[in-house]
Amino acid sequence: MIAGVMGGIAEYAGWSPTWVRLLFVIISSLSAAVPGILIYIVLWIVMPKATNQSYQ
Repeated sequence: MIAGVMGGIAEYAGWSPTWVRLLFVIISSLSAAVPGILIYIVLWIVMPKATNQSYQ
């Protein structure tokens, strides 16, 4: 919803974006070692931008 990270992962895996987002929030809440926001920012930087060719 912010940068499309979870939506992109969901599309790649063929899952519902809502479930991926929910799973990310749950795992981030339970993880004390690495904050979820840090993972999200890294994925935001690393993941390629979607193009029109991505949807063909």
